[in-house]
Amino acid sequence: MGIEIERKYLVKGTEWKNLAPGKRYCQGYIATVGKQTVRVRIAGEEGYITIKGPSVNFARPEFEYQIPVADAEEMLNTLCDRPLIEKIRYKIPYQNFIWEVDEFLGENQGLIIAEVELETEDQVVSLPDWIDKQVSDRKYFNSNLVKHPYSQWTEDH
Repeated sequence: MGIEIERKYLVKGTEWKNLAPGKRYCQGYIATVGKQTVRVRIAGEEGYITIKGPSVNFARPEFEYQIPVADAEEMLNTLCDRPLIEKIRYKIPYQNFIWEVDEFLGENQGLIIAEVELETEDQVVSLPDWIDKQVSDRKYFNSNLVKHPYSQWTEDH
């Protein structure tokens, strides 16, 4: 079984944008039942289906499999809730970690989140200068951004 252990942070400034090239992502959710999700994603020219279990602290079960892009496109167009999540992802190395910075587009434009995957829940990680505050809660999960897009949040976000 795969386990995902990650922390999420808001991003400040624009310094991070010059540290790595970005790749366009489009993803949707076939099912979000309780705290479990089934996601379909196209990342660049590759398709994936991912099943995630409920989070316990910062960890949750995750199973991801590559699928044909044509299948992913069909699933995104016919099976997934709207709006789809559109974003540009930047994979930025920093002190032995790869930070994934997501610059959201569409209904979630204006939101920028950085994630770092860890080996253990209590692993210590040094934060780059462009990291703001930690937001490792369900409000910032991509599956929640489908139901409650950032553009519909109150002005104080």
